[in-house]
Amino acid sequence: MAIILLDRIVAAAAAVRRVVTGQADVSRATWVAVLAALGVVVATVVSIVSVVRTPEQLAPVTLDAPPSVDQLGTPGPGTPRGQARPAATSPTTAGSPSASAAPPPVEPSTSAPTATPSSASPTPAALAADFAIEDKALLSYGATVTISNPGPVPATRWTLAITLPRESLRVSAVEGARATQEGAVWTFVPDGSVGQVPGSASTRVTFRVNGAAVGATPTACTIDGIACGGLSN
Repeated sequence: MAIILLDRIVAAAAAVRRVVTGQADVSRATWVAVLAALGVVVATVVSIVSVVRTPEQLAPVTLDAPPSVDQLGTPGPGTPRGQARPAATSPTTAGSPSASAAPPPVEPSTSAPTATPSSASPTPAALAADFAIEDKALLSYGATVTISNPGPVPATRWTLAITLPRESLRVSAVEGARATQEGAVWTFVPDGSVGQVPGSASTRVTFRVNGAAVGATPTACTIDGIACGGLSN
């Protein structure tokens, strides 16, 4: 640009010198060329002065860097090129506090617990028994066992066991119970409603021992495992 400017200045100066000295034919076209050359020279000088005074105006214009892939997001297969997808937001975790409302507090119950009555039946007291011989004959005798209940609860179940000295002896005419034999031991138990012992009362079991009147006295008598009274050894 400097070379072109100097060339224009030299050409303009030569043309002016020829016009002034009369060495060239002065025509209208020549004057136009001379004026144009002077105008170019003046414009060039003004441009040079402006550039020298304000060099920052000629600084190259810098462009902003294009946004990165992380800023725009990765476009999906159906997204046109040049359009950025919005950044994906993380879904709310189902177990986080914001996912579900907190359960309401449980208020303690102010009502008193209802007492449940016990379904177990009361246990009767231990029974007692007394053995006695009432009617002796030549080859037999009658016996009575009195069973007493000292407690208020009726006794519906009990076991009276009488051991005779020999297995050949037989028991008959049983009243107040049901009798079974096993060897020399005879067992008496209540027979339905017969034989139940009311509370604070007693009941009687009677029977007859057949086979001998002498030496046929029971060797043992128990009521629920407790020895009977009135039995002489």
